[in-house]
Amino acid sequence: MKDKSGQQTKLSVKNMVCHRCVLAVEDILQKEKIPYVKVLIGEIYLMGDITPGQRETLDKKLEEVGLGLIDGHAWVLIEKVKKLIISRVQKGKEAEPKNKKLSDYLSSHLHHEYTYLSSLFSSIEGRTIESFFIEQRIEKAKELIVYGQMTLSQIAFELEFSSAAHLSGQFKKISGLSPSYFKKVGDNRRKSLDKV
Repeated sequence: MKDKSGQQTKLSVKNMVCHRCVLAVEDILQKEKIPYVKVLIGEIYLMGDITPGQRETLDKKLEEVGLGLIDGHAWVLIEKVKKLIISRVQKGKEAEPKNKKLSDYLSSHLHHEYTYLSSLFSSIEGRTIESFFIEQRIEKAKELIVYGQMTLSQIAFELEFSSAAHLSGQFKKISGLSPSYFKKVGDNRRKSLDKV
């Protein structure tokens, strides 16, 4: 995809999670003599277009180191999945009927089978849709705990956990703290949702 200046081509890369990944991608680009402007986590900015042959070679070399190119459609679909999950968690009871399964919720909004969405999400994100959903709910639980206006049971109900004990177990697994201890240390342990 070209940027607004029309001179660079942006490619999206799956499984890039650290600076070493960036260095590995830069090394591949240099060895394959593909001119680039910069490499960021998850993105390559090339100096113009590449041929289909270069793209195929680049994708193959990236896969050899556990990475790979993401086509535009897949990237957009994954972003839609994330936005729908965040919206469902943030809106709480207002979003959809609480008895509607996450799989049905996503499939009905995105018009794809859940098995396809789940497989695509896992291959690109390196984690499951369910784990992303749990992480988002735990971040929302942190917010509600800090506000102090709801009991743990009310928060569990609001965020679709089966019980306060289930919420507590997931909370400790994700954050490393119990909800009661988290309340004592305050909201300085919260992450912004785009960092989850």
